[in-house]
Amino acid sequence: MTDTRPQRKRALVLHPFVKGGAERSSSARLPEARLGEAVGLAAAIDLEIVQAEVVSVSRVRPATFVGPGAVQDVAALVTGTEAGLVVVDCQLSPIQQRNLERAWSCKVIDRTALILEIFGERARTREGSLQVELAHLSYQRSRLVRSWTHLERQRGGFGFMGGPGETQIEVDRRLIGDRIAKLKRELDEVKRTRDLHRQARRRVPYPVAALVGYTNAGKSTLFNHLTKAHVVARDQLFATLDPTMRGLELPSGRKVILSDTVGFVSDLPHELVAAFRATLEEVLAADIVVHVRDMSHPDHEAQKADVESVLAELGLARVGIEALNKIDLLSDARREELLNAAPRDPDRIPLSAATGEGTEHLLFLIDQRLALGRDTLETAVPLTDGGTLSWIYRRGEVLERRDDETHAHLRVRLDPADVARLRGRISSGE
Repeated sequence: MTDTRPQRKRALVLHPFVKGGAERSSSARLPEARLGEAVGLAAAIDLEIVQAEVVSVSRVRPATFVGPGAVQDVAALVTGTEAGLVVVDCQLSPIQQRNLERAWSCKVIDRTALILEIFGERARTREGSLQVELAHLSYQRSRLVRSWTHLERQRGGFGFMGGPGETQIEVDRRLIGDRIAKLKRELDEVKRTRDLHRQARRRVPYPVAALVGYTNAGKSTLFNHLTKAHVVARDQLFATLDPTMRGLELPSGRKVILSDTVGFVSDLPHELVAAFRATLEEVLAADIVVHVRDMSHPDHEAQKADVESVLAELGLARVGIEALNKIDLLSDARREELLNAAPRDPDRIPLSAATGEGTEHLLFLIDQRLALGRDTLETAVPLTDGGTLSWIYRRGEVLERRDDETHAHLRVRLDPADVARLRGRISSGE
């Protein structure tokens, strides 16, 4: 039988390491760790990685980013491995990309294009598809404008006294601009729909807890464990793209909505931060944010800084709880160190989403934090008013109950909106 499956594209992955470069969010990382992440990103779109290299760069070259010696060495690698694609783990200018493609006689993409490609393959909902297309067109428009400036461009006159008309680049630029404007209008509609959904949840109201974190930190595995859902959870970068929400019951009996969001990554393209703002607004609207961290990763501190940087850009000052995930993958000594330090920092919960260890403590802490925003009151409800008693148990947390012959005397904790509803029920005799 003939194998009809399409052949995977053979690719080289390069991480240019700029010696003594300016401080950046990812500059504290080991070059090998950055290369490993780039390989993971490339593997996420099913490329066949034939070789991965760290390329030392003494200074960034305007024409090719890397030096002439590195350009020649990679050209030999491309020939020797028969690679059809080179992934360069940095942001290339259009001129640099074009010059490298000429020197290596193959397709070259940078980190931004690679991440956009992953997002394009993973988007499933209409909103996700719109956001990806917007980010892709924004990126392409910058490539179009800058990389074609060497072409002669016709100039028209004023009003109807114009020249021969638009050049092809101007037509393309205008068409892309029109499509971007249309996508933004459609995403505004999505945002309005999300706002309506949030308002509906506030009327219920159920508090929202959002899981955030670096890509592949284990958010979806934790989400599945807590909610018994079946969200895609793979050991793969950007396995989750579209946000997912499920109901969850806390130890007190209180119900919350848990949200699983797209993972962050270092040097996240600005096009994606802007395009996915509507999705990430679920995080901003959450009552509590849980930062899921992969404590088994050698660069977990740098990953934490990257996540906090993006959240700060979105307007979120601080994260409520840190879930220190994957303790099952740590050495015994490191695991004990985290567990022993936990009582001194109640906002950090060591856990394993894979085994379930520590997840009950996380739910208790979420419950405790949300309770801080509730009001405690004492009330007396006639024992004959079973509807109100049932409503209190369903919507609040009964801290104490004492019954006499006619009334149930309760000390209960409720959301402020439910306090007003309870008073209304009692006064109206419902």
